[in-house]
Amino acid sequence: MLPLPTRRAALDHLRRFVPRAGASYASGRNTDPGPGKPSAVSRLSSVVRYRLVTEQDVVAEVLGRHSFNAAGKFIQEVCWRTYWKGWVELRPAVWQRFLAERDAAKREADVMAAEAGRTGIDCFDAWARELVETGYLHNHARMWFASIWIFTLRLPWTLGADFFLRHLIDADPASNTLSWRWVAGLQTAGKTYLARADNIARYTEGRFAPRGLAEEAAALTEPPVGPAGKLEALATPDMAAPSLLLVHHEDLNAESLFAADAPVRGVLAACDPALLWGDAARRFAGEAMADAATRAETHFGCGSTLADRLDAETLLSAARAVGARQVLTPCAPVGPVADALAGLEPVLAAEGIALRPVRRRWDAGLWPHARRGFFAFDAEIEGHLRAEGML
Repeated sequence: MLPLPTRRAALDHLRRFVPRAGASYASGRNTDPGPGKPSAVSRLSSVVRYRLVTEQDVVAEVLGRHSFNAAGKFIQEVCWRTYWKGWVELRPAVWQRFLAERDAAKREADVMAAEAGRTGIDCFDAWARELVETGYLHNHARMWFASIWIFTLRLPWTLGADFFLRHLIDADPASNTLSWRWVAGLQTAGKTYLARADNIARYTEGRFAPRGLAEEAAALTEPPVGPAGKLEALATPDMAAPSLLLVHHEDLNAESLFAADAPVRGVLAACDPALLWGDAARRFAGEAMADAATRAETHFGCGSTLADRLDAETLLSAARAVGARQVLTPCAPVGPVADALAGLEPVLAAEGIALRPVRRRWDAGLWPHARRGFFAFDAEIEGHLRAEGML
């Protein structure tokens, strides 16, 4: 089962998993026994996606029980999410390209049949239904599903990625988009992932025996993406200025980012459904936001307001109510929240209020290494953990 959307539940779930984060995870992580069945994976992706627990929280707990080498595979998988975010942060045009191609693609009858689980491919149809019903799929099933969508059904990859965005509780712009690009042969040019019937039968423990799958996966092509840019430098907040803390769904753990003596006079916890894609994610994030607001109230010793919009009127009203001259907020990675904040910054500035996003040390230390492929990035992880005193 997925953790409930509170930090306490997320930490309890993490701690129950930690004993299995070494050899047990490494040997069993590819097996998908089906919904409701015990498996080797952590099922922490939903709470990490909204940072009810952070990547650093997860790795620190694991290293409290295992050596870096013993838990290396699990730590590597946690860091894939960091890598994807960093990669898009250095190439934001890839996210915009995905949106444009998705909006231009036609959702015809064959796409709707695939989304409804009516293709006649037993495993694919079961996964489509599981996704819609639960908001979750095992990572190996996601890869198989994407491969069948692209190479067997020959449907637009962007519409498959959009289907995941609209139903996965843990979907984020970077991980979802780049994972689909990787399967399609776009992310690592020419390298694709082919779903094979024997592999599916083996790792679903014989639950499925699909027929008619594509026997080859010719990579899709696209115009060149261009070189990686630089990580944007953020202005330093004025830690003497009366401030409003803005909590958004990209980071629901403000108390680990800002000290209790930060000049926070009030908290606005804004979970705007327009900035999330699916109802399951909206419900999860909404409940998690209420938990985050309560924790922030306690940490900063001030009141909080829950809002279902992230717009200028809501933000200005909350800032004026507490006499804030600055809005502090966790830095949002590339995606709808970051776009919303970019649009709000000049509006706030015109009213004499500075918007000051703050980037986590985890992101600042690792995102710049996402300039090339994952294995170059992976080589930097141990050094980062040592620099942070985690090893």
